[in-house]
Amino acid sequence: MDVLLLATDLQASRDFYLHKVGLEIVQEKEGAVWFRCGGGSRLAVGQSTIGTADEQDQATWRVDDVAAEVAELRARGVEILDVDLPEMGIKTINGIADVGHAYAAWFVDPGKNSLSILQFK
Repeated sequence: MDVLLLATDLQASRDFYLHKVGLEIVQEKEGAVWFRCGGGSRLAVGQSTIGTADEQDQATWRVDDVAAEVAELRARGVEILDVDLPEMGIKTINGIADVGHAYAAWFVDPGKNSLSILQFK
């Protein structure tokens, strides 16, 4: 499966996913870059003049250890979001929230796409 994200600055998004998130480029051409993700899936980032209008998560990675992934992302310069949504019972502590069935953390790419990592309990 491929997930497509939009970017108004494709070069900034390319560098973000390659150097900060640590994904491998599997294909690149004018206007789009594809990155390898787990389980045979890929993340595609395409050039857009308007970017993403939605604020909800555009992609989520399932991980075995969310705390280790948060530490690695921070070490690479990714800003992990602090979330405090009392109406939903979600509040991050050190960047990680207990969402009931899993632990989650959120960050935003240069194209303003909301992304998350999730560790199932």
